[in-house]
Amino acid sequence: MSERRPPAPPSAVVVGDIDRFLQEVIAELAPDDAESKPGRPRILPALALWGGLLVCVLRGFAHQTALWRLLSQHGLWGYPRFPVSDQAVYTRLATGGTMALERLFAQVTTVLAARLAPYAATDLAPFASDVVALDETTLDPVARTLPALRGSAAADARRLPGKLAGVFDLRRQQWRRVEHLPDPHQNEKVAARGLLDGLAAGTLILADLGYFGFAWFDHLTARGFSWVSRLRAKTSYTVLHAFYEQGETFDGLVWLGAYHTDRAAGAVRLVRFRLGAVTYTYLTNVLDPTVLPVREVARLYARRWDIELAFKTVKRHLGLHLLWSAKEVVILQQVWAVLTISQILQALQLEIAGRAGVDPFDVSLALLVEEAPRYAQAGQDPVAAFVAHGRAAGYIRPSRRTVNLAPHIPRHQLTPLPPHLALVRPPRYAARRAGPRSQSPAAVYTPH
Repeated sequence: MSERRPPAPPSAVVVGDIDRFLQEVIAELAPDDAESKPGRPRILPALALWGGLLVCVLRGFAHQTALWRLLSQHGLWGYPRFPVSDQAVYTRLATGGTMALERLFAQVTTVLAARLAPYAATDLAPFASDVVALDETTLDPVARTLPALRGSAAADARRLPGKLAGVFDLRRQQWRRVEHLPDPHQNEKVAARGLLDGLAAGTLILADLGYFGFAWFDHLTARGFSWVSRLRAKTSYTVLHAFYEQGETFDGLVWLGAYHTDRAAGAVRLVRFRLGAVTYTYLTNVLDPTVLPVREVARLYARRWDIELAFKTVKRHLGLHLLWSAKEVVILQQVWAVLTISQILQALQLEIAGRAGVDPFDVSLALLVEEAPRYAQAGQDPVAAFVAHGRAAGYIRPSRRTVNLAPHIPRHQLTPLPPHLALVRPPRYAARRAGPRSQSPAAVYTPH
């Protein structure tokens, strides 16, 4: 009996050969309805169209014409060269919708989530079921050189393709949810609650000051989420209890909103410390300082920057700042293709870091975007190459991210919370535009 060979490592099976991985995942997609209709089959199958689009993003192509050349002149994977015109490809994109690409993104995300489990940063807020960041980014204006916009004014609304709102998994460095918002001027809070759908209870959420609001904080707590935020300037509060106060370092519970006309329902924890000339102040609904110490609060909020870097990856490194079309459906096809490739490359970054024993941000994502396709095309495993040659080639280098220098407060110096201290009160949200001006969520509100 021959000896059973062990399974290949995740890098080889999943993302080591990026083109092969794309082929395998795309092959599992069922043909769209149009492909299944009776009659003469299309010259260009849908799966080849979407596979070609992904490969164009992976290889840094910057125009729809590159997709046509790939399919008609060079050939894609095992497909023959397709005798189609450039206009035929443009028409297929314009009428193809985004459903297949959205399904592909979801499928890639599911596969990678399981494969990245050994490399996930489980030490990041271990009390939480997940750790995610929320944010939005405005898509760059469409170029007026595109045929549909030639001669248009610089302020033409058609040049503004909207923005993306996303949920980013900080432990696995993966997009959990992305939505396209047609209005680039829409306030962050409008789409915020919808982004929470599908998140597990106990998830810890990080968001910048664009999401700051008493109603938002109470809503997160009522739904069973933990959260960390910076304190917005000029926000009034009243101190309820000080766990620790020494000089400019403070850790304690406060009521947000010192006035009857605007106040939050639940007590929250305020953490403040000074480093050099800068004072840092954070809020969280994790009220126990032994569960989430001051230093970990600062460390967590610094990781909110991960989603900013992820947006930078899709917009700058993967070319989403150069939109291929002025048509919304083609813009969204490019968005989903870019996000899918981003998932794969960020998975590579996390796995390389895990196998090399370094921080994920010590692995240059910009160089990974540039070099990984070259290794894959040459039949080499990018993960193995980056691990073996990363330091010598500069692929792996010390990250320039800010080092956490927040103070450490020993447990024995914390003043215990007094028994029977009330932590919930009727709220009043002065900025609410809909619904009753005062509504108490006390029945469902549970302080963490």
